[in-house]
Amino acid sequence: MEDKKLLKWVFIMLLAPLVLAYFSNGGESFRYPCQNPDNWDKPMCKMPACDVTRTCPEHIFKGQRDPRLGPPKDEPNKTTTTPAPSASFGPTTQGANCGK
Repeated sequence: MEDKKLLKWVFIMLLAPLVLAYFSNGGESFRYPCQNPDNWDKPMCKMPACDVTRTCPEHIFKGQRDPRLGPPKDEPNKTTTTPAPSASFGPTTQGANCGK
Protein backbone atom coordinates (compact mmCIF):
# COMPACT_ATOMS: atom_id res chain seq x y z
CA MET A 1 0.00 0.00 0.00
CA GLU A 2 2.82 2.42 0.86
CA ASP A 3 4.51 1.68 -2.46
CA LYS A 4 1.43 2.73 -4.41
CA LYS A 5 1.13 5.93 -2.40
CA LEU A 6 4.83 6.70 -2.91
CA LEU A 7 4.58 5.98 -6.63
CA LYS A 8 1.56 8.26 -6.90
CA TRP A 9 3.40 11.13 -5.20
CA VAL A 10 6.50 10.66 -7.34
CA PHE A 11 4.33 10.75 -10.46
CA ILE A 12 2.58 13.93 -9.27
CA MET A 13 5.88 15.60 -8.38
CA LEU A 14 7.28 14.81 -11.82
CA LEU A 15 4.15 15.84 -13.68
CA ALA A 16 3.38 19.05 -11.76
CA PRO A 17 6.33 21.14 -13.10
CA LEU A 18 5.52 20.08 -16.66
CA VAL A 19 1.89 21.09 -16.31
CA LEU A 20 2.81 24.40 -14.69
CA ALA A 21 5.35 25.18 -17.42
CA TYR A 22 2.85 24.36 -20.14
CA PHE A 23 0.06 26.54 -18.80
CA SER A 24 2.08 29.40 -17.31
CA ASN A 25 2.84 31.11 -20.63
CA GLY A 26 -0.31 31.16 -22.71
CA GLY A 27 1.19 33.30 -25.47
CA GLU A 28 4.04 35.63 -26.14
CA SER A 29 5.42 37.27 -23.08
CA PHE A 30 7.54 40.39 -23.03
CA ARG A 31 9.78 41.71 -20.29
CA TYR A 32 8.70 45.28 -21.01
CA PRO A 33 5.30 46.26 -22.40
CA CYS A 34 6.95 48.38 -25.10
CA GLN A 35 8.74 45.33 -26.51
CA ASN A 36 5.39 44.17 -27.84
CA PRO A 37 4.88 45.72 -31.30
CA ASP A 38 1.14 45.97 -30.56
CA ASN A 39 1.88 48.54 -27.83
CA TRP A 40 4.16 50.82 -29.86
CA ASP A 41 1.31 53.19 -30.76
CA LYS A 42 0.01 53.44 -27.19
CA PRO A 43 0.81 56.52 -25.07
CA MET A 44 2.81 54.48 -22.55
CA CYS A 45 5.36 53.69 -25.29
CA LYS A 46 5.68 57.26 -26.59
CA MET A 47 8.00 60.01 -25.41
CA PRO A 48 8.11 61.48 -22.74
CA ALA A 49 6.18 58.86 -20.73
CA CYS A 50 8.49 55.97 -21.56
CA ASP A 51 11.65 58.07 -21.44
CA VAL A 52 11.47 58.27 -17.65
CA THR A 53 11.54 54.49 -17.25
CA ARG A 54 13.79 53.98 -20.32
CA THR A 55 11.33 51.48 -21.78
CA CYS A 56 10.74 53.16 -25.13
CA PRO A 57 11.26 50.87 -28.13
CA GLU A 58 14.29 53.02 -28.99
CA HIS A 59 15.80 52.28 -25.58
CA ILE A 60 14.90 48.60 -25.46
CA PHE A 61 16.22 47.76 -28.91
CA LYS A 62 19.06 50.32 -28.69
CA GLY A 63 18.40 51.72 -32.12
CA GLN A 64 18.04 48.30 -33.72
CA ARG A 65 14.92 47.08 -35.43
CA ASP A 66 12.89 44.41 -33.67
CA PRO A 67 14.04 41.16 -35.32
CA ARG A 68 10.55 39.64 -35.15
CA LEU A 69 9.29 42.19 -37.68
CA GLY A 70 11.60 40.94 -40.41
CA PRO A 71 13.49 43.14 -42.87
CA PRO A 72 12.10 46.62 -43.50
CA LYS A 73 9.90 46.92 -46.58
CA ASP A 74 11.41 50.18 -47.84
CA GLU A 75 15.01 48.96 -47.66
CA PRO A 76 16.18 46.15 -49.97
CA ASN A 77 17.58 43.06 -48.33
CA LYS A 78 21.31 43.56 -47.96
CA THR A 79 23.48 40.52 -48.33
CA THR A 80 26.99 40.80 -47.09
CA THR A 81 29.75 38.62 -48.34
CA THR A 82 32.97 38.11 -46.56
CA PRO A 83 36.05 37.93 -48.69
CA ALA A 84 37.83 34.62 -48.65
CA PRO A 85 41.09 34.75 -46.71
CA SER A 86 44.07 34.79 -48.99
CA ALA A 87 46.45 31.92 -48.50
CA SER A 88 50.01 33.15 -48.53
CA PHE A 89 52.80 30.66 -48.11
CA GLY A 90 55.60 33.22 -48.13
CA PRO A 91 57.76 34.25 -45.19
CA THR A 92 55.88 35.60 -42.21
CA THR A 93 57.00 38.59 -40.26
CA GLN A 94 57.62 38.21 -36.58
CA GLY A 95 56.77 40.59 -33.84
CA ALA A 96 59.32 42.61 -31.86
CA ASN A 97 59.49 40.15 -28.97
CA CYS A 98 59.49 36.91 -30.97
CA GLY A 99 63.23 36.75 -31.66
CA LYS A 100 64.81 36.43 -35.03
